[in-house]
Formats: sequence, C-alpha cells, structure tokens
Amino acid sequence: MLRKQIRLRKEYLHEKEKEKEKAKQDPVAQAKQQTGPVQITKITDSEFENVKYQDPQILVTTSRSPSGRLKQFHKELIHLFPNAISVNRGAYKIKDLFDYASRKNFSDIVIVHEHRGEPDGLIVSHLPIGPTIYFGLTNTVLRHDAEGGNETFSQAYPHLIFHNFDESKIGRRVKTILQHLFPVPNNEESKRVITFAAQNDFISFRHHVYNKDDYKTIALSEIGPRFELRPYMIKLGNLLQTNATIEWSLKSFINTAQKNTHISKS
Repeated sequence: MLRKQIRLRKEYLHEKEKEKEKAKQDPVAQAKQQTGPVQITKITDSEFENVKYQDPQILVTTSRSPSGRLKQFHKELIHLFPNAISVNRGAYKIKDLFDYASRKNFSDIVIVHEHRGEPDGLIVSHLPIGPTIYFGLTNTVLRHDAEGGNETFSQAYPHLIFHNFDESKIGRRVKTILQHLFPVPNNEESKRVITFAAQNDFISFRHHVYNKDDYKTIALSEIGPRFELRPYMIKLGNLLQTNATIEWSLKSFINTAQKNTHISKS
C-alpha cells in the first residue's frame, strides 16, 4: 500500500511539472505551428480533484491515552466538520488508521494532540497522496466554556470566510487545504458561519450562527469552539510517507524570523 501511494505521488508531481513546462511555452510560437486557435494549457491541482465529485469525508481521532479535555475537544470537532466520523485511537498505529481510512474512502485524516491535558497540535492529511499540514494549537476554548456555547445548531453545511490569506503563496496554499475540509453549502439558508482569519501567521478560528431579525438586522451568536492555529510544516505526501518532500516549513530560529510573515502581510 505504501509503495503504491509513493508511486501515485511521484506520478502526480511528474504530470504537474509537464503542465508547467507546457504553460511556459510561448502561445504565439505555438500558434504558428497550429492551424487551429491558440490553446493555453491550464495548470490544475489534482490533489483535490475528487472534491468535484463527492463531499469530503473526514476521519477525526486523537493521540493515544487522551485526557478528558482532549476527548471533549475531539467530540466538538466531529460536530464541526460535516460528514466527519470519530475513531477512538486506542492502540492503533498511524498505518492502521491510514489503512482503515483508505478502505472506507475517507478524503482526510485529522489528528489532534495535547500537552498536559491542553490541546496543542493538529494534523490534517489529505488522502491518498497528500498534502499533510501540521498546525500548532493554542488558546483553545471549548463550547461549554464559551458564552452561548450551549446553544444548539444544525448540521447544515457551513459558509466559510477566509480573511487575509490571499496575499502570499503559502497563505493561498493553507487556505486551499482548509477549505477542502468542508463541502460546498447545499442550502442557501444555512445559518452556520465558520471564519478563518489570518494575522501575523496565526489563524483565528471562530464558529457562529446568525439569525435575521429583519431585513436590516442580523444577530450573530458564537457557539464555539474557538482556537488559534499556527501552521509550521506542509509535506507533499500523506502521513505514512515520512521521507516526503517538505513543501514549506516555519524557520523560527533564524535572525529575521520575527520580521517575516508567511501567511499574511500583517
């Protein structure tokens, strides 16, 4: 299974390089050699090609021996992602989780980690060929701790808001990975709104529901959970490919690290 996934990943990267080379060619020179109209090759990212045909299916699990707080956060993530399935980690290894997710045709694996009972890390791995993104997790507030967090909400597909992601290549990459965890809303009247706001390389996550009191007024209520994400690595491969190419990593120990921002400009 692992060799097959590595081969698929290499084939994907090879095809992408071929598309880039075609796109670099001069369209005018091509037109002189062709009798028909000029055709410019469009580069498409086939990592998320299946999203066009089916909604994401998310497998959510935790690190081993989770604390009560991590279990509660895990439970809230299940309600957060539409079409998410919970799997108790138990003694399962990463390979066991990957094999199970592949058999059940899951699109992504989400794993949450903790340190001394506090959620501190989140991994999102897209199947079958990646990418895999690693986040640091801070300032986690669970639903029952937040004001209005006990309010019930529907399981309708949420509307997504991304703020300050389009100013850099890494920001757009992170946005693409996050938005493909959620299906396109199938109901225009959905009252759920999920916000990812980037500032100084931290991503603030907020979850709200809204109600229209009249045509002028909208009442917004936060229902949680809330937390801050900081991406620190993106790999061009799945969880099993430990030797996968690192597309980007946060270098926090160089002299100019505090001056540089990778996701947003401010």
